[in-house]
Amino acid sequence: MQTNAFTALAVLQLPSQSRLLCSSCCPDKDLLLLISRLGGQDRVSLWNSTQGTKTWEVDIGDENSGATVVDVAWSPDGTGGQSVVVLHDPPQITLHSVQDGRRLMQLPILSGTTPQIHRQPHFTGIWWFRDDKAQKTSAIPDIFKRNDVITGSTLSVLRILPLLDRMQEEERLTATDLFAFQGSQTRPSSKSQLPDVIRSWPTLTIDTTLASIESPVQGTSENKADMEESSINSILVASDDSGGLHCFLDGTFQLGPVSLRAQLTISSLTKLSGRPVFLAHLLDEASRTDLKPSLVELPLLSGQKFRNLAMLSSTARELVWYIMRAVKEMKTLWFGGETVNGARELGPKWVRGLEEKQREQYGQEEPTPILDLTCLLLTGRASESLLDYLGSGEKMSERGIQKWETTMAETLAKLRDFSEKRVAPACQRLHLVLEELHGWSHLKQYNPFELSMDELNICLDLTGRSVVIASWLAGVARRELSRFKEFISWLRFETSVIANTANDSNSVPKHDILEVNNYFMSGLVVSSIDKWFMGPVPSFSPRDLGLPGDGYVGIQDVLEKARSVLDTPGKVTWQVNGIQKDLSHLDRNLDALVHELVMRCGRIFNHAACAASRSSVVSLGHDSALLQADGTRQSDQLVDAHFAIRERTALHEGGEIVQHLASVIPSEQPASLMLIRLRFNNEADKMPCEVGFIPLECCLSEEGKDDQVAFDLLETDFFDDELMVIVYRLRNRDKSTFIATVKYNDLGYQPLVPDVYVKAPAREDLMQYAMGQWKSGNIRGVGSPIKRCRGLKGCKTGRVYLAVNGRVGRRVACVLDGKGTTVETFDMEGEGDEMETEEEEI
Repeated sequence: MQTNAFTALAVLQLPSQSRLLCSSCCPDKDLLLLISRLGGQDRVSLWNSTQGTKTWEVDIGDENSGATVVDVAWSPDGTGGQSVVVLHDPPQITLHSVQDGRRLMQLPILSGTTPQIHRQPHFTGIWWFRDDKAQKTSAIPDIFKRNDVITGSTLSVLRILPLLDRMQEEERLTATDLFAFQGSQTRPSSKSQLPDVIRSWPTLTIDTTLASIESPVQGTSENKADMEESSINSILVASDDSGGLHCFLDGTFQLGPVSLRAQLTISSLTKLSGRPVFLAHLLDEASRTDLKPSLVELPLLSGQKFRNLAMLSSTARELVWYIMRAVKEMKTLWFGGETVNGARELGPKWVRGLEEKQREQYGQEEPTPILDLTCLLLTGRASESLLDYLGSGEKMSERGIQKWETTMAETLAKLRDFSEKRVAPACQRLHLVLEELHGWSHLKQYNPFELSMDELNICLDLTGRSVVIASWLAGVARRELSRFKEFISWLRFETSVIANTANDSNSVPKHDILEVNNYFMSGLVVSSIDKWFMGPVPSFSPRDLGLPGDGYVGIQDVLEKARSVLDTPGKVTWQVNGIQKDLSHLDRNLDALVHELVMRCGRIFNHAACAASRSSVVSLGHDSALLQADGTRQSDQLVDAHFAIRERTALHEGGEIVQHLASVIPSEQPASLMLIRLRFNNEADKMPCEVGFIPLECCLSEEGKDDQVAFDLLETDFFDDELMVIVYRLRNRDKSTFIATVKYNDLGYQPLVPDVYVKAPAREDLMQYAMGQWKSGNIRGVGSPIKRCRGLKGCKTGRVYLAVNGRVGRRVACVLDGKGTTVETFDMEGEGDEMETEEEEI
């Protein structure tokens, strides 16, 4: 027997008590996730399993949330898992980067899976399945790289449009970020600053260039597309204890909750190859697992239509979030925010300073600053108080005037550019997306999405109105900037006249008196730009703006109007400028309009995304009454409380499903495992077509002795299609603990008559029956001598926890001791010390 058969990779000494989950091992990298608790909430740390070094550590959940990690799942991208999903309790799902642990996003969770439950459900498990459909091959290469984007659709049109300027990302640095030592590995989990409507918006992790927006980081578009290519059409599934499944396409796009049955938990979940069909084994309140799997099918994911909807929803989300940030920045520039002052307040503040001087120093009970300014503008004569104010003080120094001019000029220029080059074009692109959805609402094949034509018409109207208001704001900001420059020119002229006492003054006025006076009336104290960020949601029609509006419902009407004008020579001659239409009574709050538009669009896309769950087909296994049939069952005492039935499900060619179950037979020598093999055909909703079981008697003998060494099985799990990894402890004084492997596939499983598993429809009942047959001597076990093992440095007392990764190229097993402070990792294929010595001797 090889006592050092496996290569020891590393020993991780943990600073605090930690937990090891069955899914802690990264499938494609030498990485290991450990869970610790500090300050009333869990922390997740990433370790290198071969070197024993910690890469990063982050807090899970928000402050004072008391978050507990329930389960984790690694992203199935071909680059080896670029992200990891963490399942929380209280219910929350967060996506973290493998590189530094930062929170990428928080997945939205929709409620209402089981109306009968009057409590908040708790998550129990999470799985991430990659898409394993056969790739379509064509003799004609896709030289244009359309990626299933239909030519002429909205997505194809957005690709050829100029990219909108990227928005500056908000990044709030904390004291830890500013003063921590370089290379600090502990980071707080960044709290999401997204509004609720954006956070709950169903979205894929697409590149912003697909929405015709410049990428926030230059040069990352191609790398990001390559990284996510293998995650396309993958499905993330989280289960709760109320019989609900929460599904996400590509790991981020919510598909809505699927309800199975109240008071049930998903014990295990498997996805069929090439089909959006899941096999779920249900666990009831009595901790009994259904032997027959329940089928959950999402037929809407089989075609391309739902993928197109997800792309449109993601594009719309990027556009509306871009619009919201642009409008928010415009409002902050004008009115100010929590940490900055707005340019809007500079003019009224300057006028209030003049009022205070007139009231306090010159005794005017009713100051008239605008009248005094107008008199100075028209007559060149200033009142004593105005003359004193213009000739003294920091506000009237060249530095103060320059600061005022710079702030106002930059703000008005940004209002003009943002509304003209960002908000209006983004709304036009959003209008294209909504137009395509409006077209879908007329087609029968898109009926499952339940797109409301009335809601879409309202959103189209709001979007068109947003384009008009944004363009209107650009014109007003341009006019306001021109008037302000004339005002500053006049102000500099008057201050220079006051400062120059010589009679031969060379000061020549260069300002426009009318424009300066207009700025006195509208701009200096009360600006018309205020209306773009104040008031109710605008509801004007094109007719209110002087446009034909609904008078021309088609291109034919427009052409007939043009012909009538051309046929009448008098209408073609130069027209006298008419009276400008008064628009001062119209509401034009762009901020309120954008929020109303975003709320309505979010409801449309959320409802359409849940079509996948609405169209789901659920075929439950055994009826719940069968799960309660055997009231005298004693399977609660089958195994120790910490030991569960291990499971491994494999999908074979032809649609056959092979499932292996393993459980330790307690208090028996030799230490034994009860193995059960179930075979299902491609119609897994039927009973198993074959059930076999066999007791596996693990034995250990010392060299030169015939007596068997007594030991206890502590933990076991399936490693791959052939081997199981076990951890056992000797019963002698030394209490040494070892890790070993045993075979489980070719053991000659004994068939079980169908009557047994039809009458005992739970895994625990079937396991109890098999153990009873073995103990009564009706069946004989198969001896499995342990030939390859390796001793652990610790784990001599208490429980152990095991996590394995039997994928090709990894072949790693990790063992955590009962104290939760030491993790030992092993290469299950690498030869140990004794094997290397024997090879050298040979």
